[in-house]
Amino acid sequence: MPPDTATNDPNVRHDGWRTVARFLPYLWPARNTGLRWRIVASVLLILLAKGTTLALPFFYKNAVDAMTGDAEPVVTIAFAFVMAYALGRFASVCFDNLRNIVFERVGQEATRALAEDVFERLHQLSLRFHLGRRTGEVTKVVERGTKSIDVMLYFLLFNLAPTVIELIAVAVIFYINFGLGLVAATALAVIAYAALTRWITEWRSKLREKMNRLDSQAMSRAVDSLLNYETVKYFGAEAREKARYAQATDAYAKAAVKSENSLGLLNISQAVIVNLLMAGAMGYTVWGWSRGTMSVGDLVFVNTYLTQLFRPLDMLGTVYRTIRQGLIDMAEMFRLMDTSVEVTDAPGAPALVVHRPSVAFEDVHFGYEKGRTILHGLSFEVPAGSHYAIVGPSGAGKSTLTRLLFRFYDPQSGRILIDGQDIREVTQASVRAAIGIVPQDSVLFNDTIGYNIAYGRDGAGREDVERAARAAALMPLIERLPEGFDTEVGERGLKLSGGEKQRVAIARTLVKDPPILMLDEATSALDSRTEQDILATLHRVSRDRTSISIAHRLSTIADADRILVLSEGRLAESGTHAELLRRDGLYAEMWARQAAEAEEVSEAAE
Repeated sequence: MPPDTATNDPNVRHDGWRTVARFLPYLWPARNTGLRWRIVASVLLILLAKGTTLALPFFYKNAVDAMTGDAEPVVTIAFAFVMAYALGRFASVCFDNLRNIVFERVGQEATRALAEDVFERLHQLSLRFHLGRRTGEVTKVVERGTKSIDVMLYFLLFNLAPTVIELIAVAVIFYINFGLGLVAATALAVIAYAALTRWITEWRSKLREKMNRLDSQAMSRAVDSLLNYETVKYFGAEAREKARYAQATDAYAKAAVKSENSLGLLNISQAVIVNLLMAGAMGYTVWGWSRGTMSVGDLVFVNTYLTQLFRPLDMLGTVYRTIRQGLIDMAEMFRLMDTSVEVTDAPGAPALVVHRPSVAFEDVHFGYEKGRTILHGLSFEVPAGSHYAIVGPSGAGKSTLTRLLFRFYDPQSGRILIDGQDIREVTQASVRAAIGIVPQDSVLFNDTIGYNIAYGRDGAGREDVERAARAAALMPLIERLPEGFDTEVGERGLKLSGGEKQRVAIARTLVKDPPILMLDEATSALDSRTEQDILATLHRVSRDRTSISIAHRLSTIADADRILVLSEGRLAESGTHAELLRRDGLYAEMWARQAAEAEEVSEAAE
């Protein structure tokens, strides 16, 4: 469910009852009548269970009073009340469990729907958001938020609401049977109990929030370290990583100790109030019995009601903490949903229609941060069906072009056109459908080779996958593998070599079959032999497409129809390889430097 208003203000609090109101549409779905009837049935079962529970002390009292007589009919009456008491206890348990059975699907459906909406929202957020947040922290927030829902719903609907009903009913029963004094004493104890519980729990909530922050920090450090396993090994940093992780877990452990100790203080304080009321109420009943105004059954009557009443009240601290923490965890998840989406489709935006896949940048200005401009009025055009290359020193803005073309960001000014259509005026999905990319670092899903290739297009079949694998020269590898396309590639594709990963990435793009192909330094991490094999494959698959190669090694793009040379976010030179060499400018300087480096490497090898 999209947020009503999005905000990035970190000072805005979301952990109040507004969070519950925000969740209610998931609990009471407008389009699912079946779930609504389940909620109604659950409420009826709650009332039946509570009514039965409230009747039990009457059976118990009458059974005890009947046992004070000696006549045979009195024994029969006492026996009947005992049987009614036992049957009532069974009925109460039965109603409670039937309620759980009826409501379970409601809770699970609400949790599922919210989790899916959060997941969808995370994919709508900009690349800037994901680069600025640690994956471990985000996943932990979502995990805690979704887990809190089911527990919180249980306590709100099946503990807190029935307890309120029981409090009112007990007050009425005590008033009718014992007068206002016992009602006032019980009310005073309940108010003191609730106030003390709230005060200590608020204090504990701050400790819990600190625990959550430290837990997220420890998780994010662990995930970050494991994702960079190879880097840790390269630099022999295992001890450093352990110390860094230990620092986070030590801080979490200290916060957890404080939190658990505060729980002990809360339980002791609650026990004082509960037992003072119990002693006073039962003492009052004994005093009444001594004066002949109350029976032995009245002592049992009061004791049973207070025991039943304080059984859920004993959990008030747990209930309050759980609901409070659930609100905090859900609020964190809603904050993710409320994060403003940086790149959005224009209202009523049509889909991009590509007849001639040309690409044009018109006076594009862009910077990732204010005061740090990357592109300064960049303009160029790539005609349909041509092969253009973009080169330049590091930091010139080459990779930024890919991110802008895919609309991960929008330029501050200027336009980007595909087939003459401004990509900000058409849907993002249609823009991305028209462009395929083979990136420098081809990250694969931890699944099979076949799955990763088929990922290029939703609904791709086995024949599409095999055709793409053959076109990407991947079949020799597939045929050597015992499990073929069902071979697992490992996390981020680490079970494959660099060249094999690149071929899978090429095959995935071929399955997508886009009219525009981006090659973002697709061979810079490969050895010379693998690079030549991949280049040959790329040249073959880029025929009859508009292709743009972003290259570091100039030798890989010397045959491009036109080469654009960027410098400090501006177009410094443009021309064919031969023209740029004759011009003796920045491109010629870069070419000479790389040629000299290659010659030095060759001489060293000899």
